[in-house]
Amino acid sequence: MKDSMANTSQLSLLKQKLHSARAALDSMNEDRNDKLRTLVQFIGHLSLACKGQSLELDNKLAKLRHHFTDFETVEESLPELVEVEQLLKQQYNHVMVQLEDSRASLSRVIRQIQRVQSVPEKVKKEISYFKKDLAKPFHTFWDYIPKVEKLVGFYESILEEQLAQGDKLVVLPKHRQLAHELAQMISEIEFRKDQRDRILVLKEVLSNDIEIDSLIDAYQTVLSLLLDNIAREKSASQEFLYALNDALSAVREVVSDSYNNNQRSSQLKKQLNREINTRVDNVGEAIIDIDDIHRLKSQVTEQLASIRSALGRKEALEEREQALLRKSMEAMRKELNQLGKEANTFKERLFEQQKLNLLDTLTQLPNRAALEERMEQEYRNYQRHKQPLWVAVADIDHFKIINDSFGHSTGDKTLQVIAMALKNSLRDTEFVARYGGEEFVLIIPDVNSTDIEQLLNRVREKVKSIPFKFKNQRITVTVSIGAAQIINNELINETFDRADAALYRAKHESRDRVIIDV
Repeated sequence: MKDSMANTSQLSLLKQKLHSARAALDSMNEDRNDKLRTLVQFIGHLSLACKGQSLELDNKLAKLRHHFTDFETVEESLPELVEVEQLLKQQYNHVMVQLEDSRASLSRVIRQIQRVQSVPEKVKKEISYFKKDLAKPFHTFWDYIPKVEKLVGFYESILEEQLAQGDKLVVLPKHRQLAHELAQMISEIEFRKDQRDRILVLKEVLSNDIEIDSLIDAYQTVLSLLLDNIAREKSASQEFLYALNDALSAVREVVSDSYNNNQRSSQLKKQLNREINTRVDNVGEAIIDIDDIHRLKSQVTEQLASIRSALGRKEALEEREQALLRKSMEAMRKELNQLGKEANTFKERLFEQQKLNLLDTLTQLPNRAALEERMEQEYRNYQRHKQPLWVAVADIDHFKIINDSFGHSTGDKTLQVIAMALKNSLRDTEFVARYGGEEFVLIIPDVNSTDIEQLLNRVREKVKSIPFKFKNQRITVTVSIGAAQIINNELINETFDRADAALYRAKHESRDRVIIDV
């Protein structure tokens, strides 16, 4: 009887251990699920940083994020991961094809240059070496840009040779106009900090008496700087795509392996659980059915030994599963930590670029793209609330005289000062952007028709009162303004056209005045 009670006590202890093992397994599964949940959230954020590479890739990543909103459907996303990985590889292949096409284009151009009879012998040899070097494939945009710069150098050498043999080219009004337009264009482009000193020198050259050679050099310099910036952006995007592709591959492998291991472990655990439950049931039946205490003892001992063996195998299985999970998680953590750093850097660059894309580099006012966004936003507000909405177009009077008399750098400073005066004349709810050249556009909501002319005249007077002084000469700079209120079912672009027409009337009547289209 004592043996039976001891066996019953031992059986109860084993059941407690089994319960503890199940609780530990549940805890381990919950911990693993938390880590996987964190992982899929990270993948979702990472996919947002990859937007803009291609429309198809954006759609696939959006679908992937949709699956990842529910952790229970992560397994359904495995085919999506494969498709995204394939798209990333296709994007890489597309870049490689573009590079190969670019290399072929350079080869065609260099063959055309070799047909020029007046090419100096030294340049001919360099071109021959260059042509042989072009036979090597490009691997990144960094391989492509130096080749373009070299090609431009060949053109420059040939042009210098031809100019040296002929008469000096006469600077015509169209050349001065080209210099003016180039100076204006580079004022509206955001260059890197290490390039800005060269751009300032270039603008100074363009604002003085220009020569043909200097104009050509200016175009070559701007082209080289822009190509370099494009290559840097392309290279950064390409490197990020490689990193994202590798990380997604690693994630897919880990998720797939974890899923497969979990399936196998689940089957083995079910089998062990059935074996343990059977043994426990056998012990219970033996206690009820067997009267012989020695036989009962033998039967219970045998069943307990089987239970211990099964629990030992289960414990070993769980330890192996934990070890595999820790190993895979550690590998994935290292991969994602590195990718996380790259993604943060890439996102910061994208954010800064996005801000720059909506900002006029000279005046620091919103640019034309930002104006279009704001016009759409204000138009939606107008449709909802039907509050008054005005569009005004302001233009600096006789601005060309300032540029021609005092130089483009003085004209740039004039634009900057007037831009700040316009901005400071408006409320926070009102908006001003540089439309282009010396034109500015104002968006003014919630102002009655009786007050708009007074408001715009206050803006006009503020500009007129700025104490400009150029070369010790006091100058009064004025602006003309045309404005129109959006009416009925009119589109805001149509309102802008009416305001622009009102500005045209103000410019041709007397300037330095405000005209409201009614």
